[in-house]
Amino acid sequence: MSALELLIGAGIVIGHNVFRVVPNEVPILFVLGLLSFRLREGGWSAMGFKRPASWVRIVLIALAAAVLRLALGEFVIDPLTSRFWPPAALPAMAAGITGNPKSAILALLLVWTFAAFGEEISYRGYLLGRAADLGRRSTAAYWGAMVLASVLFGFGHYYKGPSGIVDSGVAGLILGAAYLLSGRNLWACILAHGLIDTVGVVILFFGWDS
Repeated sequence: MSALELLIGAGIVIGHNVFRVVPNEVPILFVLGLLSFRLREGGWSAMGFKRPASWVRIVLIALAAAVLRLALGEFVIDPLTSRFWPPAALPAMAAGITGNPKSAILALLLVWTFAAFGEEISYRGYLLGRAADLGRRSTAAYWGAMVLASVLFGFGHYYKGPSGIVDSGVAGLILGAAYLLSGRNLWACILAHGLIDTVGVVILFFGWDS
């Protein structure tokens, strides 16, 4: 069952982002993931949607992940990929943010709902979890599943081009590591994802990207 769910999930990711033959994958995987863990595991805590034992630890992991992702993107990934491909394309919601408070606020709402909650539950909670099932949820299985989910996460940003796929894939590795190092608590990667994209919105709003 887990293999079938993973196969279907991967097909939805590729089907939408590469071939454009299915609707956006995030709402679909979000619903499938919540239903799957509710019905098969008895609750969403099995995917890591639970109250942490220490919020301080979760916040520190999220902050570290966010700083690492932003630093790697700026000083390693972007300079490296620029040698081979054009810069990563910006998402559609980036248009008109510069100097526009209403657009910036709307972007932040999308960042913390669709991206932070939607993508983390879909990719780290659902796809990573079902991939780990194939290795009987051993430590090695979870780390291998994290790499697989990160590859899919990269292709989930296919519209950004080759540079964006690589950049998002690396972001997936960092967010996945935060998820596993926090004891598979989704709040760590949700907060990290939200912080990363919030920085992006702030940079666009003030025009610092130029």
